[in-house]
Amino acid sequence: MSTTSIRAPSLLCEWYNSLMPRTALFEWEGREYDHAPKSADWYWALGIVATAAAVASVLFSNYLLAILVIVAASAIALHAAKQPPLHHFRLVERGLFIGDELHPFERMISFSVLEDIEGELPPLLSIKNETWLSPHLVIPLEGIDADAVYAYFLQYVNESEHSHTFADLVAAWLGF
Repeated sequence: MSTTSIRAPSLLCEWYNSLMPRTALFEWEGREYDHAPKSADWYWALGIVATAAAVASVLFSNYLLAILVIVAASAIALHAAKQPPLHHFRLVERGLFIGDELHPFERMISFSVLEDIEGELPPLLSIKNETWLSPHLVIPLEGIDADAVYAYFLQYVNESEHSHTFADLVAAWLGF
């Protein structure tokens, strides 16, 4: 047996161990948003607005827009009816796990802890990162010491002021 074949498995084990997370420093669960059940009136209003927009689109001979409005209204109605999934969060030495997906500190641009002035809502951890698919993460810090998470993040990621995005405001206005 050559020395390279003996050495290769040990290098592979070292590489694998470097990727594996150590023990979780903080662990908690939370939902993406608070589910507010919609009334029948809400669905009727959505249907009336969508129908009016689709009819107006057809009157202006914009059939593609009419189809898009109907599909969008259907997607909004389906999304409003479902319960948000429960996510498992783990803060480890190298970053933050959301489920099985690692968000390493190296890809994070900045963070902020958003707190409700009235104290009715749990604090939120807002993270801006370099990924194209999810450039802004908002994570509830319910049932965990937000100050300890803040102090740990401050060691690895720059803090900056984060405000709610336009999409967050529209979602809140729609009741999501």
